[in-house]
Amino acid sequence: MQIKSLLDFFRFDQENSALKWIILFISAVISIGSIYYTNILVRQLKDREFNQVNLYAKALEYTLNDVDNNIIFITEEVIYKNSSIPTILLDDAGNIIYHDNIDIDSSWSVKKMSDVLQKQLSDMKQTYAPIEIVLKDPTTDEIFGKQYVYYKNSFLLTQLIAYPYIQLSVIAIFGFISYLAFNYSKTAEQNRLWVGLAKETAHQLGTPLSSLIGWIEVLRDDPYIKNKGIVDELEKDIQKLRVITERFSSIGSVPVLKSENVYYLINNVVSYLQLRVSSKVKFEVYTLSESIQANVHAQLFEWVIENVCKNAVDAMGGTGTIAIKILRGNEGRVFIDISDTGKGIQKTHIPSVFKAGFTTKKRGWGLGLALAKRIIDHYHFGKIYVKSSEEMVGTTFRIELQSA
Repeated sequence: MQIKSLLDFFRFDQENSALKWIILFISAVISIGSIYYTNILVRQLKDREFNQVNLYAKALEYTLNDVDNNIIFITEEVIYKNSSIPTILLDDAGNIIYHDNIDIDSSWSVKKMSDVLQKQLSDMKQTYAPIEIVLKDPTTDEIFGKQYVYYKNSFLLTQLIAYPYIQLSVIAIFGFISYLAFNYSKTAEQNRLWVGLAKETAHQLGTPLSSLIGWIEVLRDDPYIKNKGIVDELEKDIQKLRVITERFSSIGSVPVLKSENVYYLINNVVSYLQLRVSSKVKFEVYTLSESIQANVHAQLFEWVIENVCKNAVDAMGGTGTIAIKILRGNEGRVFIDISDTGKGIQKTHIPSVFKAGFTTKKRGWGLGLALAKRIIDHYHFGKIYVKSSEEMVGTTFRIELQSA
């Protein structure tokens, strides 16, 4: 029941990976659509403000050129109604003769006011081209000067431009935090399933194992059994079951890492496997030093090597060579490369080989490599990954550990 729950959980997670991409795509479409629509509104508002400033400039031009006094409506309804768009009026010499909607404190000194206006004018020059006002003699219609209206976006328009990006940033931050919380919850659930599976398996194996150990002693003392070698082989298998039980028990608790001889541990696994796999499978162990030490939990580490090697045997179809290289790396690392001459792994499958439930075997559980990765990553603070793989040539797995 525990194994089924674990596999169902991981299969659900894998099946929903496509759904995650769909949700991400929809979110991206909504974000782009929001920015696009906002930009349309911004362009419309920019055009509206330009027309308003242009009308403002024309009103000033009319006011300055009109000889009559019938300009009260223009002054009140056009010039004075501009309460949002910052504007600065310059004469021919570039002197500021008027400004509107710019925050100026009357208590400031003349120099400070001038500096603020010059800064605003510089921003306006970089934003939009000025609107020209032509000054004419009312009687002769002769041009005797020009003035220029500079302006920039109103505070409302500036806010509207920035709003979608601020909104999306807030949503992205919230989404990222939610993702971290969900991912943490999922990882915690995985941990509970792994630990529950390990404890239950150790418990289920422990009870009959104790009985089998007793029966071995009975068989050893039985005078009717002449070939005691059979009893010795049974005892070896029971000892192997005891090791497996201890491995599961270690997963269900916090394992203690010790300095161990990596070459010695790997040779133990090779010696055990060599007697239990096809005689057509050849094991080769290479190292420049047989004294390389690493901080490991011996039983769990041997389990990882055993799992990877068994996968290699299956990949080779019971015929081929498994080469294990033990290397001393930089920065206190130990590298273990396990290579086979099997059929290799498809490139599309490489990202999934360590996911629980993933298998290319008809009757596989898909737990071996997932368990190996968990042991190396979570318990040994190391790494295990596919270093290289080529179809019909073979695959190399690399394990990185902390040297002792």
